[in-house]
Amino acid sequence: MSKPPSLPVCLSRDLLVEAEIWQAMPDLEAVIERALDAGLRHVIEQEGITFLPESEVSLVFTDDAAIRILNAEHRGKDKATNVLSFPIDEDAEVFGPMLGDIVFAYETVERESAELGVEIRDHLTHLCLHGFLHLLGYDHIEPDEADKMESVEIAILAKLGLPNPYEGTIPLDIMD
Repeated sequence: MSKPPSLPVCLSRDLLVEAEIWQAMPDLEAVIERALDAGLRHVIEQEGITFLPESEVSLVFTDDAAIRILNAEHRGKDKATNVLSFPIDEDAEVFGPMLGDIVFAYETVERESAELGVEIRDHLTHLCLHGFLHLLGYDHIEPDEADKMESVEIAILAKLGLPNPYEGTIPLDIMD
């Protein structure tokens, strides 16, 4: 199997594991790297998004208690959620050097994985892509925006050999 050609963008990842419970996932960095590499490749090649050559995303792995506080402060929703994104400039014409932060809550991600009957790695891959797309200005508030964002997610996940997460039941937190 040949390796795909390299991209003109180096996307650095700054991982911060705040909650020890994430230690239960020994391949966390590999899951994130795979998701972000596929997402970056797709948005450059298929969506025409432009990045500075050296760009960075910050990923924070926390728990339900911490993400509940962030969700209340930034979205006015006093509950835990699976993923939150904090873009630096979601309307940029060229993204970088810092794209923003993506924050994940272990308990919610784990619970949703069990409810959906999917591996936690696969669900985290989807949520990582979902958060990454939010950093780039994708959203799901309006139906046409949601259709576009979901179609991009589905296409990237298919390239990774993962099924469409929007068939059947989807986690309600993604739609918040």
